[in-house]
This record gives sequence, C-alpha cells and structure tokens, in this order.
Amino acid sequence: MSEFNDYKVADLSLADWGRKEIRIAETEMPGLMALREKYGKSKPLTGARITGSLHMTIQTAVLIETLIELGAQVRWCSCNIFSTQDHAAAAIAAAGIPVY
Repeated sequence: MSEFNDYKVADLSLADWGRKEIRIAETEMPGLMALREKYGKSKPLTGARITGSLHMTIQTAVLIETLIELGAQVRWCSCNIFSTQDHAAAAIAAAGIPVY
C-alpha cells in the first residue's frame, strides 16, 4: 500500500484542529447535512469527478466532504493563498482527499 501524498498544504500537523473545526461547522450547515442524510446511501454523484477552485476554508471542507459522501471523486485547489485556512486544508489532506 502506498502512502497518500497527493496534496500540498502548509502544515499537515494542523489536521486535528481542522477536523475539530469541521465538526463544529457541520452543525452550522444544515443544508449540506440534510443532503448527506437524504442522498448519502444512494450516492447520486457516483462517477462524477469534481475539481474545485474556491477559498479553502472550514466551510469549503464541509462541502468537499459532502460531495465525497454523495459519491463524487474530488480534487481541490485553493483560489487564494491569503484566504486559505491551513488547518482546513490539512484536515482534508489527512482524510486522503487531494488538495493544493
């Protein structure tokens, strides 16, 4: 088994902090959580390959993980180094999701 290294983040050691923040954000994003609940089992996005370029924030991390839970393959690139929340990017990379 090879090591996952399809990411470029400032500091992977921030992943635990990012994961905690993602859990908090999930409670504040009922629309995405409702999509996960309703469609998570049926995986309607299976076969979809989504590449995103948007500010890499905790809220974006919730979106990314929702897309994956709905069956999509996702790769993400932050659109602005000054708006990137490094702990969010680290949590996504630690989950095995390609992020730059």
